[in-house]
Amino acid sequence: MLNKPGMKKLLLYFICFVILEFNADAQAEINKDSLLKVINTAPEDSNKAKLYFILADQYLETDLNETERISRSGLVLSRKLKYRQGELDYYTLYGSILNSRGDFNGYLKINLEAVEFAKKYADSSEIARTLFNVGIANRQLGDYETAVNYIETAKDIWIREDVHQYDGAAFNLLQLLYYSMHQYKRGVSNGLYAIKAIEKTGNRELLLKAYNNLGMNYIFTQQYDSAKYYLNMAAIEAKRTGDYIIQITTNLNFALISVKLYQWDSIKLFAGNALMIAKNYGAREHEGLAQYGMAYYYLLKKEYPNSALFADSALVLANQYNMPDLKQKLYALLSSLYYAKQNTELGYSYFTQYEILNDSILNMSVVNSTIRTEKKFDTERKETQIKLQDAQLKQKNNLIYFLVAGAIALLAISLLSYRNYRSRQKLQQLKIDELETEQQLLATEAVLKGEEQERTRLAKDLHDGLGGMLSGIKYSLSNMKENLIMTPDNVQAFERSIDMLDSSIREMRRVAHNMMPEILIKYGLDIALKEFCNEIDRSGVIHTNYQSIDMDKTTVSQTTAVTVYRIVQELVNNAIKHAGAENVLVQAHISEAEKLLALTVEDDGKGFDITVLKQSSGIGWSNIQNRVEFLKGKIDISSEPGKGTSVLIEINI
Repeated sequence: MLNKPGMKKLLLYFICFVILEFNADAQAEINKDSLLKVINTAPEDSNKAKLYFILADQYLETDLNETERISRSGLVLSRKLKYRQGELDYYTLYGSILNSRGDFNGYLKINLEAVEFAKKYADSSEIARTLFNVGIANRQLGDYETAVNYIETAKDIWIREDVHQYDGAAFNLLQLLYYSMHQYKRGVSNGLYAIKAIEKTGNRELLLKAYNNLGMNYIFTQQYDSAKYYLNMAAIEAKRTGDYIIQITTNLNFALISVKLYQWDSIKLFAGNALMIAKNYGAREHEGLAQYGMAYYYLLKKEYPNSALFADSALVLANQYNMPDLKQKLYALLSSLYYAKQNTELGYSYFTQYEILNDSILNMSVVNSTIRTEKKFDTERKETQIKLQDAQLKQKNNLIYFLVAGAIALLAISLLSYRNYRSRQKLQQLKIDELETEQQLLATEAVLKGEEQERTRLAKDLHDGLGGMLSGIKYSLSNMKENLIMTPDNVQAFERSIDMLDSSIREMRRVAHNMMPEILIKYGLDIALKEFCNEIDRSGVIHTNYQSIDMDKTTVSQTTAVTVYRIVQELVNNAIKHAGAENVLVQAHISEAEKLLALTVEDDGKGFDITVLKQSSGIGWSNIQNRVEFLKGKIDISSEPGKGTSVLIEINI
């Protein structure tokens, strides 16, 4: 929550991109004036080309235009001499320029050109280096799966060639890629390999980043002791080397662990440490993250003025440095804060801003994914067309030769060959038509499936997700009204607030689940149910207890998980809205032997006569029944007036 902002600007630091340079000697700081003198007097050979690239590298951190000008001089000389390594050096250096300018599409393009050049003129190790840089470019563009493929390919080549100098960089980048893809177990595996490889090289700077990255992956596998160990290693090394960015992030990661372990006071300690370091070093973007952590802590402690102070400060920084993910979290926090302060108007306003920003981020992600898919499809289609055209051209040439030979030999054979040629041409056209038709059908099917999935996502919007929260707020406000003495004007304002809540509830139900619960997709059904119950419990509307047995031993399909999650939401909402209960118990049990998921939801409310369900016209109970039927499950409800309600659902998995 605190350290997983999703902000590319901040994550770039931890990836330690390691754009593999053309020459290790170029890393050392060299006097620029001395290099210029040497270049001016040097003969026109490959050594002079190398000097151009070394000099250009010296300007990489200070003057990108000068870097580009000097590197082009090196390229011109390299091409004149047909010095292939020099041309490869130019690709790498110019790629670094584009990367520094933030032109990641250009960075990808230049590295793909470098790969093709290396395949023609370089050895396997050099080819692997260019593939590695293509992987980095894809990672920068957010195409993590493609990035992993390129990095793994490069790594396999190096292993085959017994080249190990890049092992640490490769494994460290892979652990960050898997972290970005939420495949944290793979991230842990690659992180351990990275640390082992880096320790052999003695690269302390890369090692402390690998420690920190591994700690991040361990957090999201819930192995908190291991996470603390590696984060502590990173913190000690960062303090020794003066790396204040790692000092800040390790504190934020420790704060995140404290959140997950419900150790509220530790949140303040670590977020406060991160804030102090960020202010001392002027790390404004990290300061915003630390302030968010402090705001979250004070919200949990119900110290609302302090929470608002830190949240507002963080929001200023989020706007200043364009951090949409941090803004999204702050809007959600401020919405909860003002609802807690009973300022429903501001609470609703911040929640609306949260929804707008969330939709914007989601739409951008969908657009980027669609663009990548379309590019991939277009590339595959063009390659297929080229192959068909080449095959057709080759076939035509063969037939022409055959016809010429046949005409010389005998007119009858020529006529027969010509007829055969025409028949084959028609057959080939038929095959091409069949392939095109098949390709169109596959594309149409993919589009239809995508549309159906999107409609399903939009159909499950806010009815189950936010209905409970808004109903709880309405319930609290209604109870509060009975215990307050208000002026007529305040009564009118209070009633308007209630009406706003009613309108909000109706609107939520109309949209009907616009978005899939994020925690369910990332962590699975067990964690999602636990977090949902904890959230209801923290709201104070009703005491909610969640118990699970063997839920982590079997993977539940996403369709089943989402449906079960919605069923629990609806049952708990019913307990809040209709039962007048004080306690709700949610139990989930998976029996591997019977391949059965048993779900129980019990409350101590007023109960009811279950025969009335047959005449019930409410959407809530109908939704529950429809979902159970969809999963081909069984439902058993037990309730009597004054004795609470118990619902047992059994689903085959």
